[in-house]
Amino acid sequence: MTNFQKVENYLLELEYSIVRKNEAEQLFVINNPEAGISNLVLVIAEPLLVLEQLLFNVNASDNAIYMKLLIKNRDIIHGAFALTADGSQVLFRETLQIENLDLNELEGSLNSLSLLMTEISDLVITYNI
Repeated sequence: MTNFQKVENYLLELEYSIVRKNEAEQLFVINNPEAGISNLVLVIAEPLLVLEQLLFNVNASDNAIYMKLLIKNRDIIHGAFALTADGSQVLFRETLQIENLDLNELEGSLNSLSLLMTEISDLVITYNI
């Protein structure tokens, strides 16, 4: 079984909706609205599985939001906040080793994002344009 097939099987077992997949690009886009997960991108970039979800747009001159994000980063179980190169978007990002990836590890990362979305819903509402 390839790593692409392994990840796809895990996503289906966890009952995530795969809205796009491209085996040549080693890419999945998944949704689970009940968990607050929308257009989460998973890319297999050997030896890693990278997960990224856009959370909200931010004005690069708003230093208070960066302080809140850095403080909250300390509480995130798996993954972390990240900024796009231009600083205009806040992402959730997680990297996992693909070689030994198991269902529980992927589920833990997805659950961490879901919990995070619940905890930062006020920020998402405030900053999402």
